[in-house]
This record gives sequence, C-alpha cells and structure tokens, in this order.
Amino acid sequence: MPPEGLSIDYAREESLDVDEFIDVLRRSTLAERRPVHDRTIMEQMVRQADLLITARCGGLLVGVSRALTDFCFCTYLSCLAVDQKFQRRGIGRELIRRTHDAAGPHTTLILIAAPKAMSYYPHIGLQPHPSCWTVPPRTAPSSGT
Repeated sequence: MPPEGLSIDYAREESLDVDEFIDVLRRSTLAERRPVHDRTIMEQMVRQADLLITARCGGLLVGVSRALTDFCFCTYLSCLAVDQKFQRRGIGRELIRRTHDAAGPHTTLILIAAPKAMSYYPHIGLQPHPSCWTVPPRTAPSSGT
C-alpha cells in the first residue's frame, strides 16, 4: 500500500518531466527495454506521446502510461511502468483503464508485453492476439531524428 495517509492520484498530464519519466522507468525495470541512456530520444518519446496518464503518491511519480492513438480506432500503449515498490496494488490496471477511456473506449487498445509481464496481462482481462507482427528497427536509434 502507499505510505500511511497517502493515496494514489491519477491524472492525464499534457507534459511530463523527462527525468521523472526515466526515473520511474528505472524503478519499474522497463528501462531495460527503453533507450534511457539517450535523453534526446526520451524527450521525444514524452513530447510526442498522444496520452500520458500518471499515478503519483505524495507527488512522486510511481506509474505512467504513454500511448499513441488516433482517438477513433486504435491506441498503442507503448510504455506501462509502475515502480516495483508499488506493484500489485492495481495501479497498472487503473493506468490501462484510464488510458483506454481517454483514447476512447471504442478504440482497440494494443500492448506488447514485456517478457517479465506476460502473465500479468491475462490476469487483468487483456486478451492475447495471435497475429501480431513487428518490424525491428533497421538502424540503432539516433538522437538526431
């Protein structure tokens, strides 16, 4: 649970400090699969997101959902991170729900699970999709793009 007397506050934020974003990714282990070493790319990821839904405890960012959406057909939830100390409290589920609501519940929400989270998503009601395909990057990320 959150520390005594503190609750989790959720919000849709129009902008987010990149250092806060990187910090919560590190505290969630999602940093293992994101270019947190390249500040320019991380700034672009935050700035160009269509939706940023946050979870804060006493002002500290403890969870974030970063999504790209057209607000009418599909929503790609690219980053879902919850501080390991705050996991198993429903924060991830609530971030997903709020992201889907903000994008439009008529959209299909798409998420590619991190290997460590494969068993989590069916537990909260997400359905596996047998025909998802990806094209890997052709080059290493460049902060000049």
